[in-house]
Amino acid sequence: MTSRDASVLTHLLLQLLLQLLLPSTLSLLHPPPIHIPTLVPHSPTPLGRSRFSAHARLDFATRCNSSCFHRGVEEPAPQLTEKLAFETLYADGSRTLTAVQVEAGDEVAGEAGDAPHPSSPGPRAKPKRRRVRRQIYGADGRFNIQGHDFLLDYPFSTAVRISTGCTGVLVSQLHVLTAAHCVHDGKDYVKGARKLRVGFLVLPSINGTNAGLTPPTKPLVRWVRVRRTRVPKGWIQGPQEVSMDFDYALLELRWPHRGPFMRLSVTPSSDDLAGKRIHFSGFDSDRPGELVYRFCPVEEESSDLIYQHCDARPGASGSGVYGRVWDSGLERWERKVIGIFSGHQWLEIDGENRDYNVAVRITPLKFAQICYWVHGNGPECVQD
Repeated sequence: MTSRDASVLTHLLLQLLLQLLLPSTLSLLHPPPIHIPTLVPHSPTPLGRSRFSAHARLDFATRCNSSCFHRGVEEPAPQLTEKLAFETLYADGSRTLTAVQVEAGDEVAGEAGDAPHPSSPGPRAKPKRRRVRRQIYGADGRFNIQGHDFLLDYPFSTAVRISTGCTGVLVSQLHVLTAAHCVHDGKDYVKGARKLRVGFLVLPSINGTNAGLTPPTKPLVRWVRVRRTRVPKGWIQGPQEVSMDFDYALLELRWPHRGPFMRLSVTPSSDDLAGKRIHFSGFDSDRPGELVYRFCPVEEESSDLIYQHCDARPGASGSGVYGRVWDSGLERWERKVIGIFSGHQWLEIDGENRDYNVAVRITPLKFAQICYWVHGNGPECVQD
């Protein structure tokens, strides 16, 4: 066989290999759209006024065992539907409870099937010693976002402060997603939720009288009152143990914010994230006045939670966890909110305690619920 014949044969083999691999490659680059159930609300039921007696827990930590870790997979559809009911708190302190019906055929029962099967932290995960500075893993990997060009630019501009001491993420011009424990402890609303506000970073302005003064080095915060707050019933569990699975809440602003916001997406499997990495920015309490950014790989994932070792401190709760997700409408990869940073969890598997920082996954049902809060049953809530 001549060198020319060998070259032609190699070329033909490469073409055949590309033809065999192309369908799977395209499906990987362009994941099929995820079916989103439709949430049909019932008429709201009036409730008594909140006492606002709870205290905000900025350093939220829980413990979980094997049954807790696999709970979402084994949970029957009626219980999931009941947890998707939601409570609405209005600015005047009044409350309503809204039950919902899910129109999804078999998808409700298959909710756990839409998310990756929980991978138990197997033998490859070694027991970890309890660290003195909880939520900081080894060398501190957080970055202070400095400079107005960065702070006020997307995606950092979508991070907002919550007046109870947490962080949130702007998901529409009128709506902010945050952690439920920032406004409600599972039994009652926190004291600061009575006059809840959202803070946006703005450039400092210098008027004529102060023209000769040096402008502040840090941006100012413009506070906007919250019109109403929505919390899933899955979080409001009365005397039961509070779970991180439904640790999210949506705040509706009195006035729209004109800056860019970050859209929501159903949380993909970590294998479908670039480098299996997640990102989020928050107002960590140990760095007052600073916006702190971090990223890290996903360590483990259950049907409802993302386990990782992103460095974080109290105040980062409620941060929008995002990754690059394929947008079939825009036909491009987009940064989208795929979770809400909740806090810290000690996970006990096979007699070993492992510590993780935890974010709440946005499952198809949770996406339908949050999307209904934002858009109603519009076309935005029919497909991802």
